[in-house]
Amino acid sequence: MRFDLIDLRLFLHVIDMGSITAGSKRSHLALASASARIRGMEDALGVRLLERLRAGVKPTKAGLAVAHHARLVLQQIERMHGEIDDYAGGLAGRVRLLSNTAAITGYLPQALADFLNTHPAIDVELEERPSHVIVSQLLTQIADLGIVADSTDISSLESKAFRRDRLVLVVPASSGFGRQRQIAFAQALAHDFVGLDEDSAMHQHLTLQAERLGLRMRTRIRLRSFEAVCRMVEAGVGVAVVPAIEAESHAGTGKLRILKLADPWADRQLLVCARRFDQLSTPAIRLVEALCAPAPAEAPAPTLRTSRR
Repeated sequence: MRFDLIDLRLFLHVIDMGSITAGSKRSHLALASASARIRGMEDALGVRLLERLRAGVKPTKAGLAVAHHARLVLQQIERMHGEIDDYAGGLAGRVRLLSNTAAITGYLPQALADFLNTHPAIDVELEERPSHVIVSQLLTQIADLGIVADSTDISSLESKAFRRDRLVLVVPASSGFGRQRQIAFAQALAHDFVGLDEDSAMHQHLTLQAERLGLRMRTRIRLRSFEAVCRMVEAGVGVAVVPAIEAESHAGTGKLRILKLADPWADRQLLVCARRFDQLSTPAIRLVEALCAPAPAEAPAPTLRTSRR
């Protein structure tokens, strides 16, 4: 079996993307070359690794086994590079980090900017996911690290505290909420909502909470940032659930009111999680150390571009 690291990375990208075409693009290979490499792996092993479907591909049982070992091999290579780079006086590598919406918009921009400036040879691949999806992808080793809310079942992972996060309801200052300072999510669902895109982790989280109450969230418009959401609420289109850090940054106009959400899930701890911290590459360990260090005084954070798939 003459597999090389390009074969292993390509195979993992194909599985992660669910498509040979998308996997080849992510691996920076031509489609014909990528297809030939996959066929070569199957011929060498004498077994099909991928099931070809009309909408893409999915791994066979043998493919899942190969993917598991490929991730272990590549992780060991990353750890080796990290340790050698330490001896050489530098540190290089790539860390794949998954995060829920609240951490990406409110806390990660500044934390990652500081880390990337301190470690110019380390790249971070950041993607947004709902917390429960992050857990499953960490367990299958699709990603190195994840940031989730403590309401998620993380009993199969190791975790460290990242930031305290509180979700609030923002309403127009001229709305009919009177002097009310607190509201239950079930009561808020009687109103029209302004929300994020359907593929955002925050939208999926709120939809799940509404379903648990046997209710439905009526969203009049979906936007791509909390800033845009707050502006739409200011205009009187509806109400919205946003992280408190976002609400407070936009409340200075006097056109917004912030109501505390009474539901226990609205006050949560954000956690940095990994399958095993002691199995991480050196760059990933350095990122964990940076994220879990005591947070400095909050400053306005730059906007990060994230990929949603």
